Amino acid sequence: MRLTSRGPHHATFDFGDLRVISLRDGYVDMPPTRLRDTSGRALEELPDTVPLPEGNLRLSVNAFFITDGTTSLLIDTGASNAWHPTMGSLLVALDEAGIDRGDIIDVAITHNHEDHVNGLIAPDGSEAFPELRRMWIGAGDMSVFTGRLAPIRDRVVPITDTVEVNDWVTAVPTPGHTPGHTVYRVTSSTGLLLVWGDTVHVPSLQFAQPNVSWELDGNQSQARRARTTLLDQLTSPHHFVAGAHLDSPGVGRVTRNGAGYALEYLAPPIS
Repeated sequence: MRLTSRGPHHATFDFGDLRVISLRDGYVDMPPTRLRDTSGRALEELPDTVPLPEGNLRLSVNAFFITDGTTSLLIDTGASNAWHPTMGSLLVALDEAGIDRGDIIDVAITHNHEDHVNGLIAPDGSEAFPELRRMWIGAGDMSVFTGRLAPIRDRVVPITDTVEVNDWVTAVPTPGHTPGHTVYRVTSSTGLLLVWGDTVHVPSLQFAQPNVSWELDGNQSQARRARTTLLDQLTSPHHFVAGAHLDSPGVGRVTRNGAGYALEYLAPPIS
């Protein structure tokens, strides 16, 4: 996978016969007490390698557009204007990357939290993707389609098992963070990319210490097992990861590092 262009809100990678475009929706700051040990207690101390701007953890919020030139898929949609004001730049990122919203007919969602699904609705209350036909999400997370998201419910495709979304994307249920949390496996002519949502929240810590979990994981032990399983897979040759909360643009490769893992970004993160 090779970086070919980037701007303040996007980065484009060639991935064999596919193009992967990272789209920066923004960031959200969270208290360090969100990090939990294996007993579920807040971590008492963080390594010096974990940056804490203004005393908080800063989580990038990314979405990913993938295309073979004919078929395309948007994975996650950011927060729109439904959460913190530091998010909601997805539509700007799409414009910057030269992606026409009207060309997006298939959207896949990793899970039902605000910073992943609420971008289906633009800040003005209209549908962000006027030609949307199908919206994939884990069946356990479908309850989110009420209120502002209710108009899209009739286009939801619930995921109950591993299933092909198109010729080169497969949805893989990975419950733990939420009941319907889903990872999307993207296969190109040169390798495999796993696009995940909240498998890792704090990359400066959870690759080296994958047993560290997140307070908002609905089932912390299940989320921990899912993370370790995925990290093991990613150490295989020609495997890559794209993560919603990896430092933007959030695309890299994973290696083993002692008892844990290490992440090597394919493009320098935005500061």
